[in-house]
Amino acid sequence: MKKLVTGLIIGITTSLHAELSYPIVDTGQNRCYDDRTEIEYPKSGKRFYGQDAQYAGNQPSYKDNGDGTVTDLVSGLMWQTDPGKKKTYDEIVDGVSECRTGGYSDWRLPTTKELYSLILFSGIDVDPRGTRGAEPFIDDSVFNFSYGKAEDGDRIIDSQWATSTIYVGKVMRGQQAMFGVNFADGRIKGYPTGTMPGRGAKIFYAIYVRGNEKYGQNDFVDNGNGTVTDRATGLTWMQADSGKGMDWPAALEYAENMKFAGHDDWRLPNAKELQSIVDYTRSPDTTRSAAIDPIFQCSEIKNEAGQKDYGHYWTSTTHISQHGGDRAAYIAFGRALGFFHNQWLDVHGAGCQRSDRKSGDESQLPVGHGPQGDAQRINNMVRLVRGGVTGLNTSR
Repeated sequence: MKKLVTGLIIGITTSLHAELSYPIVDTGQNRCYDDRTEIEYPKSGKRFYGQDAQYAGNQPSYKDNGDGTVTDLVSGLMWQTDPGKKKTYDEIVDGVSECRTGGYSDWRLPTTKELYSLILFSGIDVDPRGTRGAEPFIDDSVFNFSYGKAEDGDRIIDSQWATSTIYVGKVMRGQQAMFGVNFADGRIKGYPTGTMPGRGAKIFYAIYVRGNEKYGQNDFVDNGNGTVTDRATGLTWMQADSGKGMDWPAALEYAENMKFAGHDDWRLPNAKELQSIVDYTRSPDTTRSAAIDPIFQCSEIKNEAGQKDYGHYWTSTTHISQHGGDRAAYIAFGRALGFFHNQWLDVHGAGCQRSDRKSGDESQLPVGHGPQGDAQRINNMVRLVRGGVTGLNTSR
């Protein structure tokens, strides 16, 4: 069972999550990091202040229904608990209509936003050489979870779970992709849904969901003062972004010092908060825009391929691995490039969530990182948020 934050919640600035159609489930992260190692909670005004772990939001809470289903008491969604064996994407889609788990017939394949509500950043990214010291990014006391098995031809990290969210652009060389959530390494990526040359069709885990059909649907209101409120989540966002990239420590400091629209409680959003404003119907290749509602302003950049594009955006969430906490989670609102087969390609899709180094010299980084040669950007954009259940975590 994951050890979740249980600290006192103070300064609640929104109504109870039961009154919201899209309450954000907290990430479950309860440790603070500098740009590498775990640290004690930094105090206000100090470097690295304002991290995810310092705020206690809607803590994950589940009810086991005793019939192969579990209800998320924050989101109102009911889930299957067992993904069963891996299947092709077509088999997963076709299986929805036949599902009768718990005696219900209204199951659906979750959207990326619905499935991402289950991710926990108390997880520790697995080392490809073994699972020792790793922790899954999902509560494995509630959901049946497995790392990839070598006997099945899988890598350890091959625990990708399917969603109904299809990327409106294309990945690699024109392939259709589905945004899946990997609960082994704590990321969202676009995965090809069809047959891979020489490899056949990729297979995924999948659980179906039912209830709260409004979950993941935003309800934005322009407040006329440079801010936007999402009435579905209770969060208020700055309409404009930072306009320039910065490293993670600078992003935290930028948030801490921000005074705007009569408020000084702006913060760097956690991974789930920032992912909540992704618009998966948009992408640079299809709408010539960032993957975000046009009510927001989004700064243009020139990417590694020399294209007009939009940036990665920092979150306050450390992406912990067995090697430490030197990376923070980001959301790509533009193309997620990788140097693949000696060329820059959109390998994961606008709307993915990965991680980048928190600080350092970008010019000293390798051209690409990981199997798809992911572009690495230390200086990322920032969009600040306020409101929600944001009480300070006082468990330390």
